[in-house]
Amino acid sequence: MNNQAQNKYANKQDRIVHKNHASSQVSIKSKLLFLQFYYNLMDIYKSSRLDNLKYEIRGPVYEKAIALQNQGYKITSLNIGNPAAFGFETPDEIVHDIIVNIRSAQGYVDSRGLFAARKAVMQYYQNQGVKNILIEDIYIGNGVSELISLVLTALLNADDEVLIPSPDYPLWTTVVGLAGGKAIHYKCDEDSDWNPSISDIESKITNKTKALVIINPNNPTGAVYTKETIHNIVKLAEKHKLLLFADEIYDKILYDENIHHSAAGLSDEILICTMGGLSKNYRAAGFRGGWMILTGAKHKAKSYIEGLNFLFSTRLCANVITQVGIQTALGGYQSINDLVLPSGRLARQMNLAHEKLNAIPGVSCVKPKGALYLFPKFDLNQFDFEDDNHFVMSLLEEQKILVVGGQGFNFTDKDHFRIVFLPHVEQLTVALDKIALHFDNHRI
Repeated sequence: MNNQAQNKYANKQDRIVHKNHASSQVSIKSKLLFLQFYYNLMDIYKSSRLDNLKYEIRGPVYEKAIALQNQGYKITSLNIGNPAAFGFETPDEIVHDIIVNIRSAQGYVDSRGLFAARKAVMQYYQNQGVKNILIEDIYIGNGVSELISLVLTALLNADDEVLIPSPDYPLWTTVVGLAGGKAIHYKCDEDSDWNPSISDIESKITNKTKALVIINPNNPTGAVYTKETIHNIVKLAEKHKLLLFADEIYDKILYDENIHHSAAGLSDEILICTMGGLSKNYRAAGFRGGWMILTGAKHKAKSYIEGLNFLFSTRLCANVITQVGIQTALGGYQSINDLVLPSGRLARQMNLAHEKLNAIPGVSCVKPKGALYLFPKFDLNQFDFEDDNHFVMSLLEEQKILVVGGQGFNFTDKDHFRIVFLPHVEQLTVALDKIALHFDNHRI
């Protein structure tokens, strides 16, 4: 073969190789595009219903705290009312009864709860003067948190509105959204010891409003509503034919001889759903034991009660182990009364926190009448914080103290935060001194 023929043959071979290489590249690119498309289809996304919902008590700041702990930092967690974490133990007689009866708790029970537990709840409210209660009106749940989910899911259709206090316990707002409803927040007045504004509640009632929520004693403010306030709220609910939900989980945690006025049984014209539990009064948050009682116009709520019974049956029953301790809790010695006396541990810690926070220039705090929290206000004009979220994140990063910003409780003002006063006096003093130092470090 001469040189010319050889060159021609070589060029032809190069063209074939180049063509094959190009074809191979196209094939690889096609496969990669297909795989990319396929794996994009395989991505799993959260429900759009969650897009505008939040639970800041265990939100981004909490996640930051966990990250800092994993780096070896010690965090003082004043973000959640978890009594056991600070040495508040469940009374021995409750624990003992649960241990003794644990073998009897191995099977399912009535979806509404053990008879003995429901009977104890019924008698508890009867002793408070609530009349016309039947055992069928009592439901046991895995804490009040589960009950909130069940009672709202049974009630709400798309775009139904529920009136919720601001600030609130945020689970109420979150579950309304999950159930397809819309949370409408009414004002609680800081200048009136955080009692709800009746006029503001009424101004926000529409033809879509289905229910009204009260949290008393209040989380996060520590308010205990006056008897007049409770009666005015009940009358308002009667006027507009609203279902009334009363979250009374802190009903025994009262300071300075304040009195709790329950909403249970205050009306025959509307349905009132009142909730309580073991978590706070009996320092048994991990046991997940709660209850609710239906009073009032049950004859007008047959369909709703049918829906409740259906939802309760779908989760078979609440945890039985805890239910065997409810009778002992409600009928036994009420040790919480010792803790809230002026000389009691809870009262002393509350007074300490209240005094030390109010001693910080630019910070003010309404004294709690109940519950486990303070909800202080700070003057944004005196500090370089942009808002409450900036404050709580900087407090965590610089002082390693975890609290929750006021906006996390659906409060529109951006100058409040919630603090738990559960630590022992010594530990609480150190934490409060660090908070005071943090404000001083950021003073303008």
